[in-house]
Amino acid sequence: MINSHAEPHQAYDEFSLVLDPDAYEPLPDDWLIGITDIVSSTAAIRSGRYEDVNYAGASIIAALGNAWGSFDFPFVFRGDGAGFALPANGIMAATSALRDVASFAKTDLHLDLRVGLVTVGEIRASGRDVKIARYAASESATYAMFAGGGLKWAEQQIKNGRFLVKPGRYAMRPDLTGLSCDWAPFPSQRGEILSLLVEPRDQTRPEVFAALAKRVLAVFDAAPRRSHPLSGGTAIAREKQVSAKRWSEVASNSDFRKFDDGLRLTLDCTPEQIDEVEAILVVARARGEIDFGLHRQSHALMTCLVPSGQPDSHLHFLDGMGGGYAKAAEMMEEGALVEVRQRAL
Repeated sequence: MINSHAEPHQAYDEFSLVLDPDAYEPLPDDWLIGITDIVSSTAAIRSGRYEDVNYAGASIIAALGNAWGSFDFPFVFRGDGAGFALPANGIMAATSALRDVASFAKTDLHLDLRVGLVTVGEIRASGRDVKIARYAASESATYAMFAGGGLKWAEQQIKNGRFLVKPGRYAMRPDLTGLSCDWAPFPSQRGEILSLLVEPRDQTRPEVFAALAKRVLAVFDAAPRRSHPLSGGTAIAREKQVSAKRWSEVASNSDFRKFDDGLRLTLDCTPEQIDEVEAILVVARARGEIDFGLHRQSHALMTCLVPSGQPDSHLHFLDGMGGGYAKAAEMMEEGALVEVRQRAL
């Protein structure tokens, strides 16, 4: 089990509260941060392999929880990858799980999964931090929120070839018990499924970003059910019938809103809402406050995790079917490059 003194006890049941910088507590220096990221995920999605990409992205969460014997550790699903935090005594479990899911992705899914591991202390030495808050999406599903810029920095370093976990000589098949893609894609009921990423440029002024994030959320929260992508229409399970009560629990336990060094949202909303939010974000980017990327698509996609022996703790990871977070991240990177070029002229 995780050292209960190392992460916050309180879980906030209102998402706007985890936008408050004071909700976050730093992790100890010796904790480990793991990152996974699919190489060329956009190309795989473009070829229609969005389910494989999401399954590979969530695989480390399932593999590590099953290896560790508990899912009581901070993690975040990012569509084409994931991030997690584990105490120092979890280094063997983390290393082997990372190696195993990378091998599984390559042999079974034909995807190149980049995996890396770095300590919180190494991240702090770079001037970033890793802070955690807990958001209770429902009575039975609590998700970790990350702040401080540390996960973003670690991801960039791992993409640059640092802190990589090298393949082991003998990779084991990871235990992915509980991980599934049993649901058909969910069509938008309001116009479009939006995947949105918004990240602060200046980690030293979190209150400025929090104010902007609340403005963005206010636009979407004005819609019925806060633009939840699973609140309308009919649940379509591929192999089983689902009761209305069970579907309500599935919808409540989904991670359609999260904070991962910035806003990460999968929403069902109108084109007008998207246009309104994009106008707000364009102005904020011009002021040098943020970077953002968004992607519009017709359907949302869900990857599910039901921890062994914990049927009430089912977790549901959402992404957009058309590339979702990967496409939004690509747009964000392109926007940043354009701005650099403009400054150079």
